[in-house]
Amino acid sequence: MLASCGREVRLARLNHDLSQGAAGQKIGMSASAWSRLERGVAPALPLVDLARAMAVVGLDLYVRAYPGGKPVRDQAHLDLLERLRILLGSDVQWRTEAPLPNPGDRRAWDALIRLARVRVGVEAETRGRDSQELQRRLSLKRRDGGVDHLILLLANTRHNRQFLRQAGEGFHADFPVDGEVALERLAAGEDPGGFTIFLL
Repeated sequence: MLASCGREVRLARLNHDLSQGAAGQKIGMSASAWSRLERGVAPALPLVDLARAMAVVGLDLYVRAYPGGKPVRDQAHLDLLERLRILLGSDVQWRTEAPLPNPGDRRAWDALIRLARVRVGVEAETRGRDSQELQRRLSLKRRDGGVDHLILLLANTRHNRQFLRQAGEGFHADFPVDGEVALERLAAGEDPGGFTIFLL
């Protein structure tokens, strides 16, 4: 990332016919510090200094966080996924942290269930917090995730039961299949029949 930003700064500086010393002087940075920035070898460079340097050469810096890599999962999250896994039929294939199929997309399903012709994405939450944010996130993963169905897996706690009661009709409309029915089907190695919510 630093190397990529450095290349962009260098190109923009050259396009503006600025020397490293002249560009650095605008923000109180030495020519050698500017050179390290352009070469991507300034790992302790504060973000605000990078933004100021980019502004000197006519660039804007935007920073945004994207899901990436395997997140650190707490034991409760792992236990929740395991409770579902042991209830599944023997014909069901189970994989955790299954990447979405689109090149460059760094998101993953918490688990992916495969039946003969059906792929089911599992998104597990130990504690529901913001139903609108969760609905948006799941909607995007449904669109991009290469699955036929989606299971929202929630820990069966008083908080999560209350969370579901308060989530509203629009949220529940996204999960039309009764959880118990879908779980029985999966336990028999069958298609769960649609999008559903499990409380386990």
